[in-house]
Amino acid sequence: MRYTFLLYSDPADLSHMTPEDWAREKEVYGGYIGALQEAGVFVDTDWLHPADTATTLTLKDGEKRVQDGPFADTKETLGGFFAIDVPDLDAALAWAEKCPAARTGKVEIRASAMGGA
Repeated sequence: MRYTFLLYSDPADLSHMTPEDWAREKEVYGGYIGALQEAGVFVDTDWLHPADTATTLTLKDGEKRVQDGPFADTKETLGGFFAIDVPDLDAALAWAEKCPAARTGKVEIRASAMGGA
């Protein structure tokens, strides 16, 4: 079953990070990616640009509306994702616990509606 981890954090919690801090964080995520790959469950991952660079589109009520920035005004923003392929939710939860994003933010776990790859 394919699961996607949506990684949320508050950008204010990261504003103090130096280039050296970011380099260490990338190493931590690299280790996590390596563990997912070694276990044979890794599907995909990506980091996203900050939410204030987003563009939101809606066609609600037949009217096209384009808005700069995120649709919702929240402290936490979506910063990236991981897609994995594991047998069940328990296995997905075990990998989500190991995700570095869980230490400073939230990891939302969603099953794929299509079931897998």
